[in-house]
Amino acid sequence: MSATADETRDTATTVHRELLPTATQARTRAAVRELVRPHRRLALAGFAMMVVATAVGLLVQPLLGRIVDLVADQRPPGSITQPVVLLVLVALAQGATTVLGLSLVARLGETVLAQLRERFVEKALRLPLEQVEKAGAGDLTARVTRDVSVVGEAVRSALPELARSLLAIVLTLAAMAALDWRFFLAALIAVPVQASTARWYVRNAVPLYAEQRIATGSQQQQLLDTIAGAGTVRAFRLEEEHTARVTRRSSAAVELTLRGVRLVLNFYNRLHVAEYAGLAAVLVTGFLLVRGGSVSIGTATAAALYFHSLFTPVNQALVLLDDAQSATAALARLVGVADQPSPAQPSLARTSLAEPTASEPSASGPSAAHGTVTVTGIDHAYEPGRPVLHGVDLTLRAGERVALVGVSGAGKTTLAKLIAGVHRPTSGSVHVTTDDGVPREGMPVALVTQETHVFAGPLADDLRLARAGATDDELRTALAAVDALDWAGALPDGLDTVVGDGGHRLTSAQVQQLALARLVLADPPVAVLDEATAEAGSTGARLLEQAADRAVEGRTALIVAHRLTQAATADRIVVMDGGRIVENGTHDELRAAAGPYASLWAAWSGTRATADRTPTHHDSPHTSTSHVTTSPDTTTVKDH
Repeated sequence: MSATADETRDTATTVHRELLPTATQARTRAAVRELVRPHRRLALAGFAMMVVATAVGLLVQPLLGRIVDLVADQRPPGSITQPVVLLVLVALAQGATTVLGLSLVARLGETVLAQLRERFVEKALRLPLEQVEKAGAGDLTARVTRDVSVVGEAVRSALPELARSLLAIVLTLAAMAALDWRFFLAALIAVPVQASTARWYVRNAVPLYAEQRIATGSQQQQLLDTIAGAGTVRAFRLEEEHTARVTRRSSAAVELTLRGVRLVLNFYNRLHVAEYAGLAAVLVTGFLLVRGGSVSIGTATAAALYFHSLFTPVNQALVLLDDAQSATAALARLVGVADQPSPAQPSLARTSLAEPTASEPSASGPSAAHGTVTVTGIDHAYEPGRPVLHGVDLTLRAGERVALVGVSGAGKTTLAKLIAGVHRPTSGSVHVTTDDGVPREGMPVALVTQETHVFAGPLADDLRLARAGATDDELRTALAAVDALDWAGALPDGLDTVVGDGGHRLTSAQVQQLALARLVLADPPVAVLDEATAEAGSTGARLLEQAADRAVEGRTALIVAHRLTQAATADRIVVMDGGRIVENGTHDELRAAAGPYASLWAAWSGTRATADRTPTHHDSPHTSTSHVTTSPDTTTVKDH
């Protein structure tokens, strides 16, 4: 089982996440304005068409009222032909203008949403890995899936309908006032109830939906943790505990959903009261005005129909507050990430070749500049009061290959991530200096880990993530450097073979060779390999060690050595224990010193001898320690 210090930390802090930021309401509105501003003409055209469509539709009620007056006056049947024809024309005109207006509004919404998604993805990919780790994958996953879906659905349906509803309300009230100002006053009786209902709903819905978004993210995070660690969960018989955690977080999400349902039901009840009061007031007013001779029966009928026609847009507008509040909460979470400042230095300065970002290194072969890494007084703690590193000082000379060894939990991975720029030290500094002697905080440092991701698509595109402009010959050269050209060339379509999800399945050793080939293509002066050959198993161990040696040739390299054979061939070995450097020297010097490294080497050699004498393992001379429980494995004990 893998039990690194980072994994132990993550397990201990799954409940206490530092979620990614959420924008304020003011900032969310400002962000929307910024996105809409370049499309003002489209917005104005869509709004104008919606106004025309709504205004044309308001001719229906007066025409119906005219028919009522003609019937009440006992006019001949032919007299209603004209208003009926006009009703047909109004319907056609309203339909055409509505379709045009909705299409323009939808185009505006989709354009703005696409820009927001692009900004979100761009900033999400540039977030500091430490920040993403603290927030947990569930928070980011919930934002990029559910939150984007909620906003998208609102843009496609809620936004156009809300615009239509608001226009219908305003213009219908204006039309009632045009019939008789007293009808307008009667209609306003419903407004206080509707307004108070809207305020009550918003006051309760905003925090509820924000809480729902957080609960959903926590639920997804727990599901991801449980599924990703299914092997460990089963091995330690933690199924019931993890099921209980999923149940608790799912129950919390369900309870919030039920609270939302109850909120909506109360919301509708209040709206029905407003409808009854308003319609009763309009009908009574019409009765009194007709009896007094102020208006005709047809005019009173038109006023009642106007108010009745308000039921749909008013209810729709208020109901859409539900979607609007949910979408606003989701939008605030997207803007919170999209507003994150870009790193002061380009992200390719410290890039992970396990999950690479696009970079534009020199097209030449080896790096033009060699890097010297100076670590000064590094202290680091993932949680306050629980330091992982204590006063670490270390220098990696230009072109030097340094192996980092130590027992599990010694702090090796943490130090490697600090040098790679994944984490920022609690105190102290990490400087990378080129061979011209100028210190640069942002010098390119590439990180290769055992957790390599293969992106879905052609193998060539996967490799070009490390250098976008690489030619096919350069890709083959990089593959050849890590002994991967033979199997890559044997794929069904060569470099054009689709790999990753739904494509050709690569072995663990091939996946790591792919990551090392990316390292060759990215061509950084400094490379950090954190257990980059750990997942190869016994049979592929030596092959990957040789590939790693070629990949870091000519570079300054820090290698968190999974096997001591890697350490033995390094220029220098640094031994860590308890977050401190306890030994530093060559393989021969440290063996002669009879210190911690000599003990590790003796245990390693004994393990190899035992494995060689065990016929059932058939391990190579450079076998892994994955079959033993007491192991000098420098990073972790593995179960293969």
